[in-house]
Amino acid sequence: MPKLRKRLIVVGDRILVRPERGEERTHTGLYLPQTAVSSRLAQGGWVVSVGPGLPIPEPAELYDEAAQQQEAAVRYVPMQAQEGDYVLFLRKSAVEITFDQKQYLIVPNAAILVLVREDWDDASDPGGSLGLSTNDTAED
Repeated sequence: MPKLRKRLIVVGDRILVRPERGEERTHTGLYLPQTAVSSRLAQGGWVVSVGPGLPIPEPAELYDEAAQQQEAAVRYVPMQAQEGDYVLFLRKSAVEITFDQKQYLIVPNAAILVLVREDWDDASDPGGSLGLSTNDTAED
């Protein structure tokens, strides 16, 4: 008999994050008490899985009787985060879970502050030291 395999499926505009460890220690090697670590506003980690995004309702005026008889396909606003990204997010918005004896955080998309994505790019760096893409803007 085949063994059942459990997996997590992230729903909506949420992201499953493997939290960064080692935050309890400073750059000089000093260990911080739990009260100092918990007072930080932001936390980082790696994106393990991403939900489909925010569902978009169909406009009411596009519906006619034929369309109502068929099941409408659900459309989503896609998520910007991708698996493997490093994400910095607001700590208070995250929900901690344990799955298969591993710690994860479920983070809503609205709590994400910044994504760090490593891309292989042989072209020159148009965004300067920040690595901004051509679609990103930064005030000078």
